Amino acid sequence: MFDSKSRYVAVTPVLMTDARGRTVEVIPPAPAPKQTFRGVHVRREGERPDHLAALYLSDPSGYWRLAEINDAMRAEVLTELREVVIPVPGKS
Repeated sequence: MFDSKSRYVAVTPVLMTDARGRTVEVIPPAPAPKQTFRGVHVRREGERPDHLAALYLSDPSGYWRLAEINDAMRAEVLTELREVVIPVPGKS
């Protein structure tokens, strides 16, 4: 169901009952990775989270790590920040 590199690959689904009384399988949030502070990037116009992840983490799909360390619920929130905290690259 998830890419082998996904942090959700090891998360165990749980059964919940929805508002209509149906039992459904859901994936709980994955635990936040332990990340080390590297520095702060002052964002310029047009810089997207995937650009910053490619630049600092060598992985454009690692934008979620930027969201996590900046306490942003969604990566799109990063586009509103002037300063973006950057984690140390590497396995999270």
